[in-house]
Amino acid sequence: MNQLPADIGARKAALALLDGALRKHRSIDDGFEAHTARLEPRDRAFARLLVATTLRRLGQIDAVLKAFIGKKPADPVMDIMRLGAAQLLFLGTPPHAAVATSVAVAKQGYGPASGFVNAVLRRVSEKGAALVAAQDAARLDTPAFLWKSWEGAYGADAARAISEAHLKEPPLDLSVKNAGALQRWAADLGADVLPTGSLRLTDAGRVQDLKGFNDGAWWVQDAAAALPAKVLMHVLGKGAHEVIDLCAAPGGKTAQLAAAGHKVTAVDIAGVRLALLRENLTRLKLGADVVEADALTWRPAKLADAVLLDAPCTATGTIRRHPDLPVLKTALDPKALAATQTKLLNAAAAMIRPGGYILYSVCSLQPEERRAVVEAVCAADAALTHLPLPKDAAGDGAFIDAAGDLGTLPAHWPERGGLDGFYGALLQKHP
Repeated sequence: MNQLPADIGARKAALALLDGALRKHRSIDDGFEAHTARLEPRDRAFARLLVATTLRRLGQIDAVLKAFIGKKPADPVMDIMRLGAAQLLFLGTPPHAAVATSVAVAKQGYGPASGFVNAVLRRVSEKGAALVAAQDAARLDTPAFLWKSWEGAYGADAARAISEAHLKEPPLDLSVKNAGALQRWAADLGADVLPTGSLRLTDAGRVQDLKGFNDGAWWVQDAAAALPAKVLMHVLGKGAHEVIDLCAAPGGKTAQLAAAGHKVTAVDIAGVRLALLRENLTRLKLGADVVEADALTWRPAKLADAVLLDAPCTATGTIRRHPDLPVLKTALDPKALAATQTKLLNAAAAMIRPGGYILYSVCSLQPEERRAVVEAVCAADAALTHLPLPKDAAGDGAFIDAAGDLGTLPAHWPERGGLDGFYGALLQKHP
């Protein structure tokens, strides 16, 4: 066997993160800093890629390992083999390195199992690729309850396309502060300009090292996440308006509104996330009134022209960026969250003047959290009307559905690398 790499810290960090996601209901983001703080930037990036790939391909990996093991081993040993298999099957890690580092991790705490890990991963390196080639990846890597939901809401072909989109690493999207400088920043960063006005980069590297970051010229924001504020501003038209951004952190939509000249009040209940919002606004040299409060009970001193409510949701539209979500969510989450979304939408209605607008949005693919919430609120409140969005409001007519709502799916723009799944609906309070 080749000489063992001296540093297996990234693999050990990935092991801790995988255990946190699978058994402690902890997202990768929540545990990342704690488990990678002592690693070099390159190793930190590898740890994230490794655990993300393992979770993204978990169904396939487990199916391959099942072919080479009898009784399932203890959880830590199974996870070590999952991480090793991810390297062998999907990351292109040289077999000797993937096997050797996995065995080394096993020896540090699970010594008696190291021989078993070695034997199984050697078989994976020899025969695993053929097994993967025969798999239905989309079905294996998508929990049954999500597949059934998407199939019912969007059809069988779309459900498959969504699941296939989740198997790919997403590109990096940026929103530029000065819309007039969009083409210049595209040239400077080597980015593509998307029809919706975002910039898209592939293999961007470390965000903080990109030109313009320290100067506050742009911020990271998926192209779909930029659409709710974009369509609301399209409806509001020219001029400065009083806009409340509810559940605002980390602040991408607040930045969009402020950069366009609107007077923004950003409200969020989470102080830690609001600190990030303030940090982002400072870097971007943008201003907004920032309020730490519960949106269900907080009310503005003056009724606003509009409210942008990006409500808490299952976030299943962002699985391609957060592959831990399928193991963190359950089939019961959408119904419970829909009740909260309904309360927040009712609260938003109390914050706008007569004639004012609400843009309700969620980054969820689950139908319970989308139009169903809007229709229920409008049915119960005669003062609210659900309006169709103009077909040109999003920059791509395909993103405005037949009912006039904003709707993107991860399967959209496959030739460009996809985008997150978002829903948005426009409501107006009667004058």
